Amino acid sequence: MRDTTVIVRPGQVLFAKNSDRDLGEAQVLEWHPRRLHPPGAALACTWISVPQARETAAVLLSRPFWTWGAEMGANEHGVVIGNEAVFTRRPLARVGLTGMDLVRLALERSHSAESACEVLVAMLAAHGQGGGCGYEQPGFSYHSSFLVADASEAFVLETAGPAWARERVTGVRSISNALTIPGFAEQHADRLRGAISGDLSRRTWSQRHAADPTPATLMRALREHGSADGLPRYTWHSGGRHAPCVHAGGLLVGSQTAASWVSELRPGAAQHWATATAAPCLSLFKPVAVATPVALTPVPGARPSAALWWRHERLQRAVLRDPAALMPAIVHERDALETRWLAAPPDSAAAFAEHDRRLDAWLARTAAVPDRRPWWVRRYTAARDRSSGLARTGR
Repeated sequence: MRDTTVIVRPGQVLFAKNSDRDLGEAQVLEWHPRRLHPPGAALACTWISVPQARETAAVLLSRPFWTWGAEMGANEHGVVIGNEAVFTRRPLARVGLTGMDLVRLALERSHSAESACEVLVAMLAAHGQGGGCGYEQPGFSYHSSFLVADASEAFVLETAGPAWARERVTGVRSISNALTIPGFAEQHADRLRGAISGDLSRRTWSQRHAADPTPATLMRALREHGSADGLPRYTWHSGGRHAPCVHAGGLLVGSQTAASWVSELRPGAAQHWATATAAPCLSLFKPVAVATPVALTPVPGARPSAALWWRHERLQRAVLRDPAALMPAIVHERDALETRWLAAPPDSAAAFAEHDRRLDAWLARTAAVPDRRPWWVRRYTAARDRSSGLARTGR
């Protein structure tokens, strides 16, 4: 579950995406260089193997720690792609390529948005899509849609099993957890599951900042909670899923925004920004580049560790107990720092080091306060804190 937005303007394309996953499902930001592969080599994706390409492009990926594929990413040619779960009436295959596999395959094998769409369609036809897409619920599966962009154009590509449809983007376009291309959506969409996912309300929030298209406004869009005071709001069934910045705590659905990404693409230049952590409402968008790897160690996994993702997770779980009291001061400092970075992006490694340093100071401010969230959110998160090892006594 997630949200992706693109804005196409003369000489500029803007791209933004939140990746929503299970609470505690860490996401890895990683770099891979351009590579040559031996003829006839096989490539092991998440659930199946496919023939490897002779050459693969350098890529920067944001992926759930347990998958081969990626939720979002960019390649050395200035192509960016985001993947969405969509619910259709077509049967789900037991095995195949996941939508995340398809994102990575297209980034590794394309040099433009057009050629990335061709890779997606070709891999879908040759290998199909299928297999489990969830970590906590391995049997959870879905079909996929994609927003594909480069510095000159963007496309929405939606699928339902082996069927697909493509639409060129003009102006502003958002996708979430439902099919949207006219004709294709009417033929294949599961309207009930799309409505339950909160697709329409989140797409509306994602597009509201498009009147002033800058990386900063898209970052604000990804941080939206859908409330007048800017604080998270919860429903009993799905937690805080009705706006782009998702927080866990529903009795039926417990996902959160696990990582966020913004790109500004211009001819001959691409600037990417990534949180590499959950909760963009509290995190920093750091400048990143495909050609400039950063050693983010240790790599986050299933259990809490000293990795940046898990250290930030401690902060956001502490702050969300009482965001009205704890969030404003942190957000004020974060915004001031990020404003300077947007005006003059620092070295990526320095930006990650600054985020890491600020985490210690911010976490120290989260002294014990009453948990003011609804009872069902308190119960859900307390159980998850205990099971993950992030219980308050361990902070």
